[in-house]
Amino acid sequence: MPHSLPVQLRATVRFLGRILGDVIRSEDGLAVYDEIEQIRQASVALHRHGPGVDDRAVETRLRELSLPDAVRFAHSFACFLQITNIAEDQIQRRRGRENEGRPDTLAGAMRSLADAGVGPDKVAALLANAVIAPVITAHPSEVRRKSLLDRAGAIIRALDAHDTPDEDARTGHERDLVRQISIIWRTRLLRGVKLGVTDEIENAVSYFERSFLTELPKLYAHWEHLTPDTTLPSFLKVGSWVGGDRDGNPFVTADIMRHTFARQSRAALDSHLARINALGAELSISSSLAQTTPELRALADRSPDTSLNRADEPYRRALTGIYARLAAAYPGLTGGWARPTPLRSPPYTSPGELQADLQVLQDCLIAQHGEVFSEGALPDLIRAVDCFGFHLATLDMRQNSAVHARVAAELLKVAGVCPDYEGLSEAERCDLLVKELSHGRLLHSPYAAYSEETVKEHGVLQAAAEAVRLYGPEAIKAYIVSNTTSVSDLLEVYLLLKEVGLYMPGDPAGTRIFAEPLFETIADLRDAPVTMSRYLAIPLVRRLLAGKRRQEVMIGYSDSNKDGSYLTSTWTLHQTSTALVAATKAAGLSLQLFHGRGGTVGRGGGSSFDAILAQPAGTVNGHIRITEQGEVVANKYADPQLARQSLETLTAGVVLASLRKRDVSTREAYGTIMGRLSDESFGAYRALVYETKGFADYFFAATPIAEIADLNIGSRPTSRQATRTIEGLRAIPWVFSWSQARVMLPGWYGFGSAVEAAGLPPEQLQELHHNWPFFSTTLANMEMVLAKADIAIARRYSSLVEDRALADAIFGPISAEWERTTNALLSITGQSVLLENNPDLSAIIRSRLPYIDPLNHLQIELIRRRRSGDDTAEVREGIHLTINGVAAGLRNSG
Repeated sequence: MPHSLPVQLRATVRFLGRILGDVIRSEDGLAVYDEIEQIRQASVALHRHGPGVDDRAVETRLRELSLPDAVRFAHSFACFLQITNIAEDQIQRRRGRENEGRPDTLAGAMRSLADAGVGPDKVAALLANAVIAPVITAHPSEVRRKSLLDRAGAIIRALDAHDTPDEDARTGHERDLVRQISIIWRTRLLRGVKLGVTDEIENAVSYFERSFLTELPKLYAHWEHLTPDTTLPSFLKVGSWVGGDRDGNPFVTADIMRHTFARQSRAALDSHLARINALGAELSISSSLAQTTPELRALADRSPDTSLNRADEPYRRALTGIYARLAAAYPGLTGGWARPTPLRSPPYTSPGELQADLQVLQDCLIAQHGEVFSEGALPDLIRAVDCFGFHLATLDMRQNSAVHARVAAELLKVAGVCPDYEGLSEAERCDLLVKELSHGRLLHSPYAAYSEETVKEHGVLQAAAEAVRLYGPEAIKAYIVSNTTSVSDLLEVYLLLKEVGLYMPGDPAGTRIFAEPLFETIADLRDAPVTMSRYLAIPLVRRLLAGKRRQEVMIGYSDSNKDGSYLTSTWTLHQTSTALVAATKAAGLSLQLFHGRGGTVGRGGGSSFDAILAQPAGTVNGHIRITEQGEVVANKYADPQLARQSLETLTAGVVLASLRKRDVSTREAYGTIMGRLSDESFGAYRALVYETKGFADYFFAATPIAEIADLNIGSRPTSRQATRTIEGLRAIPWVFSWSQARVMLPGWYGFGSAVEAAGLPPEQLQELHHNWPFFSTTLANMEMVLAKADIAIARRYSSLVEDRALADAIFGPISAEWERTTNALLSITGQSVLLENNPDLSAIIRSRLPYIDPLNHLQIELIRRRRSGDDTAEVREGIHLTINGVAAGLRNSG
């Protein structure tokens, strides 16, 4: 197959598209196929040859469709775009296998560092103390059902098998592809009911079951080959927010948290038990033919397995006992039962006990049979227990600071400590909180009456305490405080943790869970270093962190973007990160940043590898956590091989960002330029979004925000308050809506005005682009967004605004800024057209547009129809299918 990615993609898409066409023709008839094909060909011709006499042909054909035909057309194009994604993923998997030493692998990173004089010993030393953690969240921008993700995996496997010179085998695999695509064609693309939190938990756990549990141990085994004579600790683990994130989600309760851990534990223990069982079948070594260590003999003798058939097989007897002990722990951890075993043993009380027993087998095998046993099923199991324990994934808790303040105020008032906590000054609040944290008296009373909010929050904290006791200290380690604006926001968390025994007063005080701030708005990010300096200056806090020696700070990409523009958000995050390093260092601590990134550029999206390399010097140092949200989770982790590539890419980026030498001689000069651009961008963006009269009305009319709110894609409400304001809207539907309308405004607006207003010589900005990874990465992400935007289609969405004067007053500046931004970017990058220097990405995007654009046109017509009063189930289905298809085509839409 040709090496070029666009050529490979085109060939695979044509192959799968032909199969889909055959399925449609066979199952729905030639007339249906011809109708779909005519619109497809007209759209392809329009994009191939550009506007001409027939440039309205696609819109005309779509307008002439009956409602049932329109729904069927939307389904067909959405299916085709799903198939395009499958083809792209399959090619990326293949290219990953063929290019093991590429720069975004650990091997490639080590080679690059070696060329710069940084040896493998430095890499091993870094990883020995590293913390790298992608964190799965349930933020709702994934429109695909799990059924479709499962079919995608089956098609990818069939495509892999089809790539064989055996013609008979290829024919059989093609029949398999026909079956799978036929299933997709007849699978409902839309969820019939709204996702609940338990559904989101199930989805999150499915990624562990299909990818992480198997691939992460294999990845560590591969890495240890790259760092010989070094046993790497489990520095990379996958975390989760699903079931612990309560910020704005009233459906996450104490019972949900208990269910989360029980379901996670079931996945982990089922995997461990299956591996133990398989090892029992494998390790048939007889003591009459091989020596064993005293430790293994003792472990085997403690086993309840007294079968004479295994009397001379110590490994099997030991594993039978290990299985029995883990099975005995199963009911208490999961609430269910493991596969029955007649043997009885005391349950394991911690993953460490299980790991120690497994290590006895491993040590004996290596001692008696050599280093060949240092890899394989047993060491993979030991690694899996180390990574996943009995809890599967460390769960972060998250809640808004305003909730903590209200709950703390009520507890203090009912206990007679302070009648009006919220009326205190910040200094008075901190003094009171430190005083309360210095003694053991509790505030909560089982005999007092509290508000529903306080009862719920206290119940969740009790569930968290149970989880830590049952699953161990890795179960929950961080409590994220959304909307952190002050020191008291963090101290309040410790006050609430104290009520359930997770914070222990004393000398020194201790805590099972650490409060971690989340700074989200531009103002809060700018104030973050001062806030953290004040917080870390408190003696009580310093003592709490004495053993940990590290403070984690989460920084929010999406809300800062919605607050102040893509450019200002990106620069403010960059500056804040550097300043936070200094603030924590002054307190004798190191910094661990937690990046709240999403899939789109407006929410921190783009290449994770490039983003990590563009982080300011000194802000990574082997420690990073990153949220993985919405459709990005499936794109990266639904397929085991893609999951392995994604995890390795993340690790390679961290290693390079931590160890490569940086040229910081121009940092101050470049920062001054960037500051000017940021200020101008902020002003232009705020003038449009927050200072233009009627802008919120325009947004709600000119995008499918109302229709997105009806999609069954998440348990979380789209707005924080029941108001039609931009401030109250969550960042995810904000970005998702602009993406659907093909404006992509959060990913670029303000840049063109900033360049124009700053009046800088083009050569100066070209120098920044050439020499500064931060600036070049920022522009590369913006360029991708501009390439996916379509201002002509965006103009059609503006026609949905009934107030034509308002539509013109707002769309005019948007259109003009799009032109300014595009021209500025082309001038800085030295290109004549967008993505000229990235032909692979350009070809991938262009290949999708003939299928995305008709869905946009159809979406507009159906929305117009619905808003005119035809709010039937069929109209809503058509709209939701177009949203599904456009999201699939754009890939990073939310």
